[in-house]
Amino acid sequence: MADENQSQPIVDETPISPILPNRERKNSLEQHLRQRPDRSELVEKNILPASNAAPSLLEKQKELAKHMRADSLNDKISHRPPPEKLLKEGLLHEDPRSPEEKYAEAIEDEYAKREGGA
Repeated sequence: MADENQSQPIVDETPISPILPNRERKNSLEQHLRQRPDRSELVEKNILPASNAAPSLLEKQKELAKHMRADSLNDKISHRPPPEKLLKEGLLHEDPRSPEEKYAEAIEDEYAKREGGA
């Protein structure tokens, strides 16, 4: 029997990674949960949406808001006076450049924006 006890290898049961015992781990989780910010603070930081709708409805709510903005802008644009009327009233001035010159300048501006120049 003495030989059997000596022949069994000694097993090192210390954990490889520093894992806290169960009680300390539970207390750590409780501390983190107590320090968690309120919902209102997360809404202010734009981490959570301001809506109280169910998460499954949030995407539809965003899509609806987007369409409502588009409709509002289209309505405002439809009531805008035509350029001819603004020219006649002196609120808009005629551009002396030809359409080709305007197009070339617009292309240059777009390339400059993409290159980070303008």
